[in-house]
Amino acid sequence: MDDQLLLRYSRQILLPEIDIEGQNRLLTSSVMLIGLGGLGSPIAMYLAAAGVGRLVLVDHDHVELSNLQRQIVHGTADLKRRKVESARDHLLELNPHTRIETIDRRLDPQDFDHYLPGVDVVVNATDNFETRFMINEACARHRKPLVSGAAIRFEGQVTVFHPGTEASPCYRCLYNNDATGTETCTQTGVVAPLLGIIGSVQALETLKVLMGIGQDLSGRLLLLDALAMEWHTMRFRRDPRCPVCAPLVAVSA
Repeated sequence: MDDQLLLRYSRQILLPEIDIEGQNRLLTSSVMLIGLGGLGSPIAMYLAAAGVGRLVLVDHDHVELSNLQRQIVHGTADLKRRKVESARDHLLELNPHTRIETIDRRLDPQDFDHYLPGVDVVVNATDNFETRFMINEACARHRKPLVSGAAIRFEGQVTVFHPGTEASPCYRCLYNNDATGTETCTQTGVVAPLLGIIGSVQALETLKVLMGIGQDLSGRLLLLDALAMEWHTMRFRRDPRCPVCAPLVAVSA
């Protein structure tokens, strides 16, 4: 790490929990971020700023005017641009030392089999159950940590999964395939700063997992009621009958 990088990351390196060793872990780490909307914007910005060495950005959409109220990695000049391109350019302005790769399409299971072996953590910033279930199953197959968040109206939630470990549940343990909560912010609305709060928590949890510090949110669902500004934590366990992660634990045992 040269003098310029030492200066750039000096405030993190001062923390004894991080130090040079932790910063070097970030510089050599790789994260796949799926979704570059309201949650993905602050996640991407903080991961790049903090020094994550490689970001794989996934989004199939383009920038629309209604996005700009909350999707802060994009600007007015980016209207009609592909989100992965807009985000890439802004992140490289923020930190030119971060390697950015883009995937401008919806991923299918075969895509995950190709890309996941090359990343350390997957961050889910999507807004529908179908995609979240697919991401969870892919992370379970490849035993990749998954940092998941959601936000709508004035409510948000964050958790972390370590599929394949006996103590950690997976997304399917928390929500089964009959989940009917398909509302999106397009239908019901969302207050702009809420995405920044929840996305920032996801970014922090990702950094903790990458550096192996602190206690992440595995087995705990962090819930925010932003109107009351109250945080709650709900503990949940792995479902021993879960069709996604139970077979993995059985194999490990």
